[in-house]
Amino acid sequence: MNGERFELIETPMAGLHLIQRTVLGDQRGSLSRLFCPDDLAVFGWQWPVAQVNHSYSRQRGTVRGLHMQMPPHSEAKLVTCLRGAVWDVAVDLREGSETFLQWHGVRLSAENACSYLIPPGFAHGFQTLTDDAELLYCHSHPYVADAEFGVHYREPKLEIPWPMPVTETSRKDRHYLYLPQEFTGFNYEMPSL
Repeated sequence: MNGERFELIETPMAGLHLIQRTVLGDQRGSLSRLFCPDDLAVFGWQWPVAQVNHSYSRQRGTVRGLHMQMPPHSEAKLVTCLRGAVWDVAVDLREGSETFLQWHGVRLSAENACSYLIPPGFAHGFQTLTDDAELLYCHSHPYVADAEFGVHYREPKLEIPWPMPVTETSRKDRHYLYLPQEFTGFNYEMPSL
């Protein structure tokens, strides 16, 4: 599926998409569209943007995540790298999903002009591949502290091979517990296209 400003790059997981942005440029520089609800609707984005966040990580090797919000406050995220590069990971925590507890990682950078469309029901995290990495997130739901859920970045059920030694994490991320044996995921409605 392609649009004028965005091209879809499929992933092995339903609803999880890498989106290649069209970059227009001339002698002055360049322009690329980061978000347009009409153009992104064909890729599954069907929500208003409730919040836009910016993250800055100083040191290469930093891991942030794995984070999500539980139903009924589940959120979709559109993640874009504005500076530097990151290895961005989405983990399927949807109850009953064919890809439950599987993850998919992509490289996002300022140069490759890609964004990651992560649907509700996925935990999200990343590792910085460069110093001074900056990400912009569009969220479909505002942050609700009581709905926050985290998965330890070294969760043994996932076996995520972070591409480099972990140099920094937050205290909160280091103290997330591993998933209990009986964890079956979160129940929510998959958007219909």
